[in-house]
Amino acid sequence: MKNQKEIEKYSPEELVEAVVFKNPIPKSELKEAAEELAEARKDKRKNQSDNQVLYSKMLQLRFLMEDYTASLIYDENQTFASFLKSYIKLLYKTNKDFAEDIDLKQTELSLILNEHRLPTAKMIVRLEIHSNNAIPALSWSRLVEKQREYKLENDIEFKQEQKKFVKNCLEFENVI
Repeated sequence: MKNQKEIEKYSPEELVEAVVFKNPIPKSELKEAAEELAEARKDKRKNQSDNQVLYSKMLQLRFLMEDYTASLIYDENQTFASFLKSYIKLLYKTNKDFAEDIDLKQTELSLILNEHRLPTAKMIVRLEIHSNNAIPALSWSRLVEKQREYKLENDIEFKQEQKKFVKNCLEFENVI
């Protein structure tokens, strides 16, 4: 009964503030809990199979790709090719072995890895299948689209070259 009377003397806003902004756990206990959690994670990592470790790394790569493609910033170091190189490296395979695994000519893979060519839809789907759906085709495809959008927006020279192929360009007067 006494607790109810104590509670009633505070406004709902004051009660919310007390719960939201007051840290009921002392810092020493928080530190101890964080250390226990870190130790538990370390033990769990020790007991993971190679397959589980690889799957975790695949998901990490996928989330890096998805975070990057969701951002508004374009980074020339985060291209389809750079993520594909990371994918191949995770598998501890040579480019030749990897090309064979997805039935792609070595020269085609080399052109893609060296950013002289973008991948086809077939290759993107094969990557999804190869990763056992750990990295969906859409994640790979969004990387390609981000590159294309950047180039389309910023390649002034290309735009200038294309002008010679356009006749009767629209003209507008009094455009607000």
